[in-house]
Amino acid sequence: MASSLYSNAQHVDFDSVLAMDDPGMVSMFEALEASGLRGFLGCPAIVYEDALVDFFENASVRNGVVFSTVGGQIVKISEKLFAESFELPVEGLEELSEMPKDSIFDARSIVSLSGEQINLSGRKIQMKMPYRLLCDIMAKAISVKAGSFNAITIEKFSLMTAVVCGVKMNWAKYLFGILKKMVAAKTKQAKGFAIQICLLLATFPAVDLGEASAFPASKILSKKTVLRFVSINDRDGAEEITVAAKKKDVSKKRTAADIEAVVPKKKRTSKKKSLSSISSLEMVAVAEEALVVEPLDVEEPRCSSADAVDMIIQQVLNETRADDAPADTTEPAVTVEKNWFDLPYEDIVKQWEQRIQWSRQVTLRRKM
Repeated sequence: MASSLYSNAQHVDFDSVLAMDDPGMVSMFEALEASGLRGFLGCPAIVYEDALVDFFENASVRNGVVFSTVGGQIVKISEKLFAESFELPVEGLEELSEMPKDSIFDARSIVSLSGEQINLSGRKIQMKMPYRLLCDIMAKAISVKAGSFNAITIEKFSLMTAVVCGVKMNWAKYLFGILKKMVAAKTKQAKGFAIQICLLLATFPAVDLGEASAFPASKILSKKTVLRFVSINDRDGAEEITVAAKKKDVSKKRTAADIEAVVPKKKRTSKKKSLSSISSLEMVAVAEEALVVEPLDVEEPRCSSADAVDMIIQQVLNETRADDAPADTTEPAVTVEKNWFDLPYEDIVKQWEQRIQWSRQVTLRRKM
């Protein structure tokens, strides 16, 4: 559809905007007029949609001239025809790369809202309101770039510098070069210049342009639309400042998530059961298992006197207690009498072995 060819277009009603009560806006539009762009930006706003679609579908560039077919008729647009139709300057800088560095330096301060030089990789909120609008005009009506119109680029700011600082530009060559990019094959240049192309096609009497339609009033800068632009940008600018301030405050505060990330979490460790926590039943079971031993093949003592055997056992017990008693103590150890069946299994076995030896010795002595 033809409307897509001017969806981001911007046109200017100079008579309306120059009569505004805003000195800053009036000064900016006067500079735009003085640059030689009034004939291009302020020409009659009429669109022939069918002819415009035909033009872009059939256009090409040959030997620096734009050719196309509209309604079956061949049209040829040269740079000279382009310049004369819009009364564009034909002297001055032909490339933006030729823009003087000192002019760009001065323009960065002139357009700045704070008075300090703006950042050329920032956003247009850094600029005073009239120059924010000028930035939009350069992006939509001159360079015809698609994308974000809030971002400042070197190309847009160089175009602004030519207007703000009064640098002479060969607008005829520069703008015609953009037109050639629009119709070139495999181009990244966005389509535009809808009003200007329709005006050029009207210079060919044999071309049937079809029915004319008025250009959308919302895309023409007049006193009404400029005030609307100011209102919207004031609101958006305040929102951007608020969001930036909030981000700055949040960056100074540490969130709970940040604190949790810094403080290491304690790891849970599993505790093994201590010996004291083992139940008495478990200890008994272990003791019973330990007491399961194979019977000893021991020769029973042959002693006719029970008293002699008891004496030997008692002597062995006394010697065992003496060996187990502590060597260096400040207080006398308390001796507790124990029955032989209360002793540990190892001690019983040991005592049985000693008793057997004593019994044998006693038997030998009696025989002697």
